[in-house]
Amino acid sequence: MTKATSNLLNKALRLTTAERAELAAELLASLDGEPENEVEAAWAVEIERRVERVRSGQAKGRPWSEVRERLDRHRG
Repeated sequence: MTKATSNLLNKALRLTTAERAELAAELLASLDGEPENEVEAAWAVEIERRVERVRSGQAKGRPWSEVRERLDRHRG
């Protein structure tokens, strides 16, 4: 790690937890490059479709405890 990077890290570690989380999210997002408009639009449509299915009663959620138990069983 360069000295400049180390200095930046030390400053970042003095931020609040929420500020560090926001900074980390932004840094990680920056590694992905520019978003592709078609992909973003497709996800927006999909999210709206799923929300509408839940609102209309066509789709129902499951309690987190049930989902977690199922995941634990599949992990072995």
